[in-house]
Amino acid sequence: MGRTGKEDVTQDWNTVMAEKKSEEFQGFGLDQHLCFAIYKANHAFNRFYKPVMKKLGVTYPQYITLLALLEKDHQRVSELGERLFLDSNTLTPLLKRLEEMGYIARTRSKEDERQVIVSLTKEGRGLSDGVIDVQHCAFSNLDVPVETIRQLVGQLNGIQEMLTEAKDKVSS
Repeated sequence: MGRTGKEDVTQDWNTVMAEKKSEEFQGFGLDQHLCFAIYKANHAFNRFYKPVMKKLGVTYPQYITLLALLEKDHQRVSELGERLFLDSNTLTPLLKRLEEMGYIARTRSKEDERQVIVSLTKEGRGLSDGVIDVQHCAFSNLDVPVETIRQLVGQLNGIQEMLTEAKDKVSS
């Protein structure tokens, strides 16, 4: 019977973890795991943003898609997916729903018809005030200085980059 590749990943992971084991990581309970802290924070954000998203009439993934398009309109679907860290099987139905809502339009690229370009409609651009209100609502209700939020965002982006690099090392 051939190997599925799962064994290789498990073996690589175990090798990496064996090399990294030290006394400082012994006895890490669930609440001391960085991944669990981020998981809990993610769920808290979802609960926090849900009523604000409801007023805007969109889900959080739809919101960040609109935000990305407000920052840079007329993006290729692949470019938008990379920016949002969404696979095409997640992004395609999301874009279809936004198109049905009248917020975006999808068109074929004139240069390369294999590429689909996503653009905001007039109605989609009209949501910019609502999108700004979401950020204002979040910042004002958190009672945290903007500089602290900027620092946290920088740290989280750093964690994401480190995890991406570490995943590449473990995968190779």
